[in-house]
Amino acid sequence: MRWLDALAKKKPRGDDATVAERLAEAYDASRSGEHARALDIWGPLARAGVGRAQSNIGACFAEGLGVARDPKLAAQWLSLAAETGDPIGRRNLATLYFKGDGVEQDFARAAELYRAAAERGDGPAQDMLSWMLLEGEVAEPDYGEARRWAEAAAGQGVAASMTRLGMLYHNALGVARDPAMAAFWWRRGAERGDADGQAMLGAAYHLGAGVTRDPAEAYFWLLRARAAGNPLASQFFAAVRSALSPDAAAVTERRAADPLPEPPP
Repeated sequence: MRWLDALAKKKPRGDDATVAERLAEAYDASRSGEHARALDIWGPLARAGVGRAQSNIGACFAEGLGVARDPKLAAQWLSLAAETGDPIGRRNLATLYFKGDGVEQDFARAAELYRAAAERGDGPAQDMLSWMLLEGEVAEPDYGEARRWAEAAAGQGVAASMTRLGMLYHNALGVARDPAMAAFWWRRGAERGDADGQAMLGAAYHLGAGVTRDPAEAYFWLLRARAAGNPLASQFFAAVRSALSPDAAAVTERRAADPLPEPPP
């Protein structure tokens, strides 16, 4: 029996649990890998019109979690969620339109949905909208709006947007060139694990751009970026490594192998 057939036969639970409690129960199940149990909880809620449940079911079909992957069915569920105003549903539907996955590729529709989710406070949507407005490949470039949405996403802890703000200040895109501000934002992104931010901060320490030149710090951040597969790190790696003694390099390598500490707020 298809999962949707089973869903149609399920009845919503009574008032013994609030919608928020049931969503929390499903979220915990999903996080622990019990996607089928999460879907059993989301199903009645989705049929009752709960947008977040519809969004989560759509995400499961998009990623093949607990069900066979079905992008077209994902788009149907996410469209229902988007109609309720659910920002995550809008963002996930935007991703399908951006990729042309289960729907015809439509960058304009993707940008519209990302903006709608961003305006509802969704950090990843704010980050993606910022990227689209900065790159100008699939949307009209607008550096001011790109910065505004990157700042909004950065305020929610999105590391990629922190790194993007550094690039705006580095390249003087809609703002005056400011190497210190660029390094400030790269550090914030780097401390939260963004490989691009780590590579750019390592390069800044190597060149003394916006920060005091420090070969050990440059090597530390380039090591982390290279471990994450960042291609930019390799451009500076040999020069930075050669500036350190074998003992200093070994100390930095041991430090770079440790987990990053919790970043400051």
